[in-house]
Amino acid sequence: MRYTNATKILPKKLIMEIQKYVQGETLYIPKPKTEYMNWGSLSGGRRLLEQRNAAIRNAFQNSSSIEQLAKEFFLSTETIKKIVYSHKNT
Repeated sequence: MRYTNATKILPKKLIMEIQKYVQGETLYIPKPKTEYMNWGSLSGGRRLLEQRNAAIRNAFQNSSSIEQLAKEFFLSTETIKKIVYSHKNT
């Protein structure tokens, strides 16, 4: 995380107001919640996992066993169960 000196970007009045609460300390100002992106949104990792999970659900519905899917996708049987039995069918 990089730091920026507040005097370089904030108005003097605002700095004086903040100094009523904290002086000479590092202060983290988070992004608004609307600015956050979900994990994997930029890299495409989320989309790949959703596609993989959809393929697992589809194979399970077409009679593949939990054990077969675990071997095919290199996942534990518990992970396969979570995917096929979850209510989040995306």
